[in-house]
Amino acid sequence: MSHKFFEGSIYHKRVSPKRHQFKYKFFMVDIDMSSFDKLDNNLFSQNSFNLFSFNTKDHFGKSDDFKENIKYLLNKYNIPLTQKMRFITLPSILGYVFNPISVLILFDKNRPVNMIAEVHNYNGGRVIYPISLETKDNKHYKGVSTKDMYVSPFFNRDGRYEFDLTYMDNQLSLSVVLFENDKKMLTSTFVGKSLVFNERTITSLFFRHTLLTFWVVTRTVWQSLKLKIKGLKWNRPEAYDQVRRA
Repeated sequence: MSHKFFEGSIYHKRVSPKRHQFKYKFFMVDIDMSSFDKLDNNLFSQNSFNLFSFNTKDHFGKSDDFKENIKYLLNKYNIPLTQKMRFITLPSILGYVFNPISVLILFDKNRPVNMIAEVHNYNGGRVIYPISLETKDNKHYKGVSTKDMYVSPFFNRDGRYEFDLTYMDNQLSLSVVLFENDKKMLTSTFVGKSLVFNERTITSLFFRHTLLTFWVVTRTVWQSLKLKIKGLKWNRPEAYDQVRRA
């Protein structure tokens, strides 16, 4: 079984209309979809309360079977099913979770070829971005998608995302750069090192990140208030940006 955790930090850097940056500790679970049915242990559960949990309802699709939801999305976006797939997300901690972004990575001969990014905002909205990945150095895998949901009150609803993924057995780096009218606005990057998926690691992560999902929300609110004080215009979401699509 090759599930694992990645622990590290998230770095946000806003370039325009005002420069602003911050960094905080973060972790994610990396689920091997070929062993999805063996995800449970004494401290990690599927669709039930535990220290850490993975709940199908927190993610895309309408089925109670997460693997069926993956098949639905792959069919919808004409993405070939591959033998190796990994889903990287933040688990529920004591029943609470907020996932700004989760990604499903599809591999061909251990090379990432496609990625599905699931993005949530703080207004109840969710959108799916299918991304074709390309590489020039067999290390950095890059893809582009058109932005189609309100996320930050200080950016336009529309734009372009450029993704940069580095996936290795012991390290993960996922960077998302936002452009508006071809102008770079924001870079958001998670970099983490792998940890073994076992009860000892779960216990350690729990005590280091007990309130992580709470702080994801409160830190965002705090940073938004700081940007508001700097004089940035506050945009509001449309009705379409307050529903869970896909």
